[in-house]
Amino acid sequence: MRARSLIVLAALLGFVSACAPKAVPLPVAGPPHFPEFVQPTVSSQLAGSPLAGQNERAWLFLQAGDLRNAERETSIALKAQPGFHPAQATSAYITLARRDAKGALTQFTRIADTHPDYAPALAGKGLSLIALEREAEAVESFRAALEADPTLTDIARRVQVLTLRGLQEELAAAREAARSGQPDAAMRAYRNAIAASPDSAFLYRELAGIERMQGQSQAAIEHLRRARELDPSDPDVLVMLGDILEQSGDIDGALKAYSEALALESDPSVEEKRSALRGRVELAALPEQYRAIESSAQATRADLAALIAVRLPGLLQAAPVRDVSVLTDIRGNWAERYIAPVARAGIVEAFPNHTFQPRMLLRRVDLAQATARLLTEFATSQPSGAQSWIGARGRFSDMNAGHLAYPAASMAVASGVMQVTADGAFQPTRAVTGAEASAAIERIRALAGPATTTVSDRR
Repeated sequence: MRARSLIVLAALLGFVSACAPKAVPLPVAGPPHFPEFVQPTVSSQLAGSPLAGQNERAWLFLQAGDLRNAERETSIALKAQPGFHPAQATSAYITLARRDAKGALTQFTRIADTHPDYAPALAGKGLSLIALEREAEAVESFRAALEADPTLTDIARRVQVLTLRGLQEELAAAREAARSGQPDAAMRAYRNAIAASPDSAFLYRELAGIERMQGQSQAAIEHLRRARELDPSDPDVLVMLGDILEQSGDIDGALKAYSEALALESDPSVEEKRSALRGRVELAALPEQYRAIESSAQATRADLAALIAVRLPGLLQAAPVRDVSVLTDIRGNWAERYIAPVARAGIVEAFPNHTFQPRMLLRRVDLAQATARLLTEFATSQPSGAQSWIGARGRFSDMNAGHLAYPAASMAVASGVMQVTADGAFQPTRAVTGAEASAAIERIRALAGPATTTVSDRR
């Protein structure tokens, strides 16, 4: 009897197994057929349940384009639990894949009514509305999906595209008004566009551009900052913001904007703006007497020392320090802090009586000697760059090779730092203007390159 019972039980089990649906092999992985669909999620409590696995299989078949097996898998899950809304959502997506947008909309709406925060159903409802050409309603459904799940970046992009599509006419009108010289009409149109699409960064940027041209700097600044909040990756916003802040006198704000723009994207023109602005800041921090050098009709030895110390710190620091004792006549002079290091480096020499004579007018011969010493320091570290003027022997109509300053004058002219007159005269005793002294130091800096200066010293 026991053996007979076992045989009967085995037969029954075989019968049940034969009646149960047989598992279909999962499709081979490949590109999804419906990448715009949002996969229905399962709560953490049900993540390991057979229903979740069944719904996952259905989704894999759907994305493989096998709608028949996808529908088969959802049917199994829904027979086991008719109220299992992830499977309901998958079933609705299958309906949408069959191009029955109206039927899919009915299914998604039913799920969303029961589960108003279920993002996959809200997104599916929006896709169904798109298929039915009801774009305004679709945007509302997509926004509800994003509110429920902000990570749906594809849906966010779709919302922006749909919103902007409805704004194309307004935007075209704004741009045409701007092109045709109607700023008031352009600004009105941009404001209308922003009202309809408040999260579109480029609208604020374009509006700010018109406001800037109209002299409405504060409004432009506010709109550019809003654009920056919405799209932190746009360097153009920061460059325009920097330009307006600079014009408004907010130098620190402008420097910050330019630096942030360069951190996003390298741009030589922006780097040049930042360097020029830094130079203005540095120049403003220098003594008034320094700022007046270039307009001075007659430069002094103090002026030359200041120009060298401020603009060529690298060369100055590289020069060996000499013992010049105490300079007795520089205390209280505006250029005292510049004169001391220049004299110690021997670039502009002190006199034997331990004076510097800072107010003495600068002659061309003095400038030539300082130039030669600076170029010699440069040649020490970069000899190849100095071959054309080291040991040069110039021909001057007013100076022969026996003149004490002849070697220095020859080097200064050969390097291009100083020039002679049309008839070849060097004019060694002529007084130097502030502009001439400044230009000579700038030429030396150009020859020596970046090593002569630090970032904070650039003008």
